[in-house]
Amino acid sequence: MQLPNKLYSYENSTLVLIPMVLRELENGPMPANLLYLSLRQALKDPTDFLSVMDCLYALRAVDISEEGNVFRCL
Repeated sequence: MQLPNKLYSYENSTLVLIPMVLRELENGPMPANLLYLSLRQALKDPTDFLSVMDCLYALRAVDISEEGNVFRCL
């Protein structure tokens, strides 16, 4: 996870992706693979998706169901 610091600006950090993910989930749960595909243009690397999902899960902002659907907890 890249946090803003002297080396990484906010625009290049993982934090910029958080509102994008939450916006995608406003209309309800969606499968993780479709969520990734909808954000693919904003990602520099596939690991950025994992980083933002780890961050949101740690903050208890999202969760994933047994079927693989990601949903907002806020």
